[in-house]
Amino acid sequence: MTAFLTAALRTAVVPQGGAFAAFELHQLVAPLVAPCLAMGGIDPGEVDELILSNALGAGGNQARVAALAAGLPERVAGLTTDRQCAGGLDALGLAMALVASGQAQAVLAGGVESHSRRPLRFRTDPGGDPPRPYDRPPFTPWPDRDPDLAQAAADLGRRLGIGEDRQVAWAIDSHAKALAARPRLRAEILPLAGQLDDAFTRRLTPALAARAPKGPAGLTAATTAVAADAAALCLVVSPRLAARAPQALRLVGAATIGARPEDPALAPLAAIEAVFGRAGRRPANLAQAEIMEAYAIQAIACIEGAGLDPALVNPGGGALARGHPIAASGAILALRLFHDLRQGLGLAAIAAAGGLGSALLVEA
Repeated sequence: MTAFLTAALRTAVVPQGGAFAAFELHQLVAPLVAPCLAMGGIDPGEVDELILSNALGAGGNQARVAALAAGLPERVAGLTTDRQCAGGLDALGLAMALVASGQAQAVLAGGVESHSRRPLRFRTDPGGDPPRPYDRPPFTPWPDRDPDLAQAAADLGRRLGIGEDRQVAWAIDSHAKALAARPRLRAEILPLAGQLDDAFTRRLTPALAARAPKGPAGLTAATTAVAADAAALCLVVSPRLAARAPQALRLVGAATIGARPEDPALAPLAAIEAVFGRAGRRPANLAQAEIMEAYAIQAIACIEGAGLDPALVNPGGGALARGHPIAASGAILALRLFHDLRQGLGLAAIAAAGGLGSALLVEA
């Protein structure tokens, strides 16, 4: 059986400490449920599952909390996953598998993240010393193969010769495209706390980029996606339910592939190759691609490594102009395809810590 994407809706993406700073995770997700279902012509009683990715929360089944808060039937158990940056896109892959296998008819899938409300983390000491705070868990069992992501991107840029001028040019273009697309982007954003637009998008200039503070790896705030809060949901349904929807994209294939942990930025290349190979398609068949811009270096390297046409990539701007709500970012890539793609083939791809890459192919 084939699965279809028939609705997609998100909040605005707001930098950490902004308009969503007081929102719990379920408070970001629950308002999206009813309008997303209405967009796809689905009654809440027809929903079989809600799959949410979350990377920074305090644990628990956030999907279940969001399902109850949104008024979905109590039988909707909710499934919360964590695959870091790739999680939101992988949620759609899981939904696709459930529907294609006949185990579900309608699945809401996406991601939610709040950098603003992320809990303080402490590691206990078996020797009895006081607990020690930490910012992120290990992504490999080997510290020497678990680099800081910004440092890994900077090292990749030096290795591939992607200098600061190219990075800045890419970031300026991302913001310019996002500003130009702002009127149509509002069709995919549910206003919440007065936020109608992605709050970080600006008229970035070379002079403004030159004043951006540099991080420890030498990358600047202009060429690195900012930490952000947001939620995104997509509706994946069977052919029977897709027949009701005003718009439907066929989910052609999904792939998540592990690669070298030292080069997380290049991990999407294996996933892109796999999803094209399984579908018998080629990058030349694409009408649009949505590629994650956690770092300008990472986006440039993936686009060139996969042989994608830059003119088809992120026509409404990318994460450099939006921000990076970790577990929601992949779902936003798929959502962008849903709202933009009217004919042909679309690709969404994202990298994740630990050397993971995920890719999704859809067709109008």
